[in-house]
Amino acid sequence: MRTLFTKIWAIRRAVILYVLLLGGGWMLGVLLRTHTLPYLAEVSGPKLQTLMIFTLFVYVLTSAIPFVPGAEIGFALLMIFGAKVAGIVYLGMAGALILSFVVARTLPLAVLAQGCHWIGLNRAAQLMEDLDTIPAHQRPQVFANRLPRSFGPKLVKSRYLLFALAINTPGNTVIGGGGGLAFMAGISGLYSFWTYVLVVICAVAPVPILFALSA
Repeated sequence: MRTLFTKIWAIRRAVILYVLLLGGGWMLGVLLRTHTLPYLAEVSGPKLQTLMIFTLFVYVLTSAIPFVPGAEIGFALLMIFGAKVAGIVYLGMAGALILSFVVARTLPLAVLAQGCHWIGLNRAAQLMEDLDTIPAHQRPQVFANRLPRSFGPKLVKSRYLLFALAINTPGNTVIGGGGGLAFMAGISGLYSFWTYVLVVICAVAPVPILFALSA
């Protein structure tokens, strides 16, 4: 038991950051669902169009942030407005996942490694430092070698499918939500940009399509 508490204390900054991100994301999601979205349902005409554009902009930015429940916000939009916002929800979620991925690909791994060291995630920091010295085309093999031999290569080979399933899994906010998963995908270097984009535009389509067809 003491060993467990010692490990938790060693990464106390990471634990505090996780709680703050998870709590902040949950509060932001609640505010959008309980205040912003019901207000949109009460307006119409040009004002509605302006608010919908603003909502799409905010939806993309917030859903790209790790631990913000973007999928739940999108579902709330669909439940309130129905098929007429299916396209907006689709574009918003796809845009958020691509934005988060691109931001992660842009940030230097050395900077992210320093951040991980500061919050106590030394193993994650070491992984990023190692990845920073490895060409992108060799990283899938590196990850496969770090995982158990019995299933590691299969997981890496199926990484696009696993990502698609993860972003559609209810409750994924606890592991970062869509924005967090996309950010980690970008950091890893396991995903080529255009294949990732194709997977995203397919993976987020089913629910908006169902609402659009129900009109």
